Amino acid sequence: MSDLSYRLDGAPVAGVCNAAPADFVQLLKPRVMSLVVLSALAGMLLAPGHVHPVIGFASLLAIAVGAGAAGALNMWYDADIDAIMIRTRGRPIPSGRIDRDLALGFGLTLAAFSVLTLGLVANWLAAALLAFTIFFYIVIYSMWLKRATPQNIVIGGAAGALPPIVAYAAATGSVGMSSVVLFAIIFIWTPPHFWALALIKSGDYARAGIPMMPNVRGADHTRLEILIYSVLLAPLGLLPFALGFASLLYGMLSAVLGALFIALAVRVYRRRNGDPAEKAAKQLFAFSILYLFLLLALIVAEHGLGLAAFARQ
Repeated sequence: MSDLSYRLDGAPVAGVCNAAPADFVQLLKPRVMSLVVLSALAGMLLAPGHVHPVIGFASLLAIAVGAGAAGALNMWYDADIDAIMIRTRGRPIPSGRIDRDLALGFGLTLAAFSVLTLGLVANWLAAALLAFTIFFYIVIYSMWLKRATPQNIVIGGAAGALPPIVAYAAATGSVGMSSVVLFAIIFIWTPPHFWALALIKSGDYARAGIPMMPNVRGADHTRLEILIYSVLLAPLGLLPFALGFASLLYGMLSAVLGALFIALAVRVYRRRNGDPAEKAAKQLFAFSILYLFLLLALIVAEHGLGLAAFARQ
């Protein structure tokens, strides 16, 4: 890093890139991207017929890059509030390691590359769906809903739920029921997942002026909403088995995980004060990630690793 990149007071000079490669990777939100890729892979493997490995890999790569582009553009737009929140102020833009304009150019370049690549290697329906996903996440969610309504994560969750549909379309040129089911699972999973985090970080969101559910409707109402969505999610998670594109093993795992999800949501609902309340919210937040990962991973295993023969046809 050049010493000329900083003024004498230690502040970064505007327009000068002080970033390491790891900072650009952080812009892509790699943890979110990994779940996007897994859900997209599940959607692709549920598609009928056979996808050429090169086309399948290129399509998944394009979807991953599109998710990363959305992450970078989200960090570009949210740099002002990220600088206020303890959870996010170490990100590359508010910490001064990456210039905001550079992040914007980086995100737009990746977005255009991902959409064009998917259109060329797969089909333009999939490319259009990917472009809509990026647009929805940045314009509808980040620029509008996030700062306007406590229902931000409910409506905005559609963006995070679309990758299975995009991948299914890349494989078939159409949208199928199995991909819509995966969309529905992720869509309903998103509110209890993020509201558990919002209960923990409500002070952070309040300082940034973000109208998350606990800050607008109160913590107790948020706990009730978490419980309602958890009760809806549990049977929804069984649909892949009920509709015949997942195995009995998946059905059993989904039933157990759904029951545990409800049990943890009940604990969040009952524990309303002090450390027990925060611990319950942290447990639900962590388990929610495991819940979705295990369901998607089992679908991938059944349909991608030779175990699909055990699935009920």
